[in-house]
Amino acid sequence: FGIHALLVVSVTLSPVAAAAHSENYVTGEDAYPPLWDLAPENLLDFPVKDNKIVISAWNYRERLGVYKSLLNASAKYFGAFGPQNSGNILWGLPLQHGWQFRTGRLADPSGVTSCGYENGEHLCLSVRSWWSCMNYYLAIIPFLGAVEAGLFGQLPYEIEILPPEEQKDDFCYNVKDCWSHMPKLMDDWKAFFEVNNFSSFKLDDALGLMWKAHTASIAYALPKFQDRLKYLSDPEATFGEDWANAVDFIAATHFCTDLPTTNNFQAFLPQRMLVEGDVLPSISDFSPEQNTVLASMRALHKANKLTGGLLLKLWQKAMSTEAGREMGRKLIEGLTSS
Repeated sequence: FGIHALLVVSVTLSPVAAAAHSENYVTGEDAYPPLWDLAPENLLDFPVKDNKIVISAWNYRERLGVYKSLLNASAKYFGAFGPQNSGNILWGLPLQHGWQFRTGRLADPSGVTSCGYENGEHLCLSVRSWWSCMNYYLAIIPFLGAVEAGLFGQLPYEIEILPPEEQKDDFCYNVKDCWSHMPKLMDDWKAFFEVNNFSSFKLDDALGLMWKAHTASIAYALPKFQDRLKYLSDPEATFGEDWANAVDFIAATHFCTDLPTTNNFQAFLPQRMLVEGDVLPSISDFSPEQNTVLASMRALHKANKLTGGLLLKLWQKAMSTEAGREMGRKLIEGLTSS
């Protein structure tokens, strides 16, 4: 069964390996999310009000600051894996967020407000954006899990996350609030950030815990924000769901989400939002590799749906050993190397 799953997914993804080239590798300033240098460095760089550190999670710079704080606080544990914290496996989260920001996916897709647009409130993250809402569960929830796990040591203040202007009930705003609403999710992220794990971890184990929490966040948020998909074009909404499905397959391989690997991989994601009339695999302003990756994600999602999720189960079974995961990672890395 495991080998069968591996073969099916290999066939689904193999055109990508054939089409991909490695010159997409990103270096220099472009290797970091937009405005990375302007984001708060640590928790005490955020405003303090009424004895609370107050974070505006609906502002791109501040949400980025949450990620930067996590990366800085965990840097000492990842020193052996690359210079200047580049081997930190938390890079995948802010880099995804940066890609979403750069491609306009965090702006108000309903067009009702100027939230997220160049000529409006450029740094605003829209609560009507499906991507923005999904990302909350991959930013604020991990962050509060890390606070609870003691990653930041004893903080002199409590943390308070400011709510969006509407749809407030879809989110939680402090450690206690999040624990009462989603204990399992908080527990998964806390388990990853437990400092005693970090002090003597094996990279494969750390990636396993991180991906477990990551996929749990997406699974929790997906049904919650189904209604936000209606603001998107049909091709973009389909791509969003294909992306969420693909993450499950990638997660099973314990794919390494450090700075260079994530950047390499992201070069193949669409550099703008999809619009009506975009037809895979022949979107004219996308590279052949981008077209192929999107078409492969589409095929993978369709195949998984047709089998009632069996394809993912078989793939996960094939990835249940270190040797299997290594094969799976090689397959995915084939997407970003010739």
